[in-house]
Amino acid sequence: MEKATTRLRALLKQDGMLYFPAVYYPLGGRMVEQLGFEGAYVGGFVTGGSRAVTEPLLTLTEQVETASQIARSISLPVVADAGAGFGEPLHVTRTVRDFIDGGIAGIHIEDQLFPKRAHYHKYVAHAIPLDEFRDKIRWACRERDKRDPDFVIIARTDICRFEGLEPSIERMQVAAEEGADMGLFFPRNDEEAKEAPKRSPLPLVYVQSRGNRDGRPQYPMNELEDMGYAMCIDAQLYLLASFHYAKKALEEMKATGRYTGMTEPEAVAARQGVEDYIGLDEYYAIEEETVEGKD
Repeated sequence: MEKATTRLRALLKQDGMLYFPAVYYPLGGRMVEQLGFEGAYVGGFVTGGSRAVTEPLLTLTEQVETASQIARSISLPVVADAGAGFGEPLHVTRTVRDFIDGGIAGIHIEDQLFPKRAHYHKYVAHAIPLDEFRDKIRWACRERDKRDPDFVIIARTDICRFEGLEPSIERMQVAAEEGADMGLFFPRNDEEAKEAPKRSPLPLVYVQSRGNRDGRPQYPMNELEDMGYAMCIDAQLYLLASFHYAKKALEEMKATGRYTGMTEPEAVAARQGVEDYIGLDEYYAIEEETVEGKD
């Protein structure tokens, strides 16, 4: 069977921009696959949110476990958020190794301080010096080359939010020199968003951060593709939609004792969809040939 890393490499060579929505459990991964998307993303925000903790409190084990459970449940490549690499260059080598062993196709590693601080969610960038970022990317790429050369290393910088485009491009250049495959940073406005793919020495990933409170622009997929982005990771769509509509349903139940947000045929269809996604018919078939067939 073709490795997930090889599948991702092949996708990156095709024309057009890739779109990976963020999910945080296997059923979400199955939905992404069944609806025809190219891959899935496991972000730190959604993993942390699903566990009711902040992303900076996530451990390497928790993030690898979440991403690996999804990767094992689908045939699509999975890209994961590896935060700040979970430590210094030595720790970064284990981070790369564990994600590769978990069946993940690629990760992004950022230039935030480790351990990360909760104020990261207030868009306070605790960026490490350029040389330290260089070392992390260098050793991540060395471990990739040793373990699985197809594994994709995405170099991420958070400094654009405060220092602008030029320092961000410099960090992309350094990452490219060390062997990173792609880059990721956070343009603050339309001008920077359009300029970034033209200036970056690495193919860029755009993060669609729905609900962000720093005014960072969001775009339809066709506009991002026209700008020249190689990939978009939709970091919060699945989590926010799930939270929003589940909360509304429970609020109605609490207030009225009934739920009117779905018709009974829609509920039947939704339940059937879950059963289809988990492959319940295959489980029935095994039992019918064995324990149920003997009755």
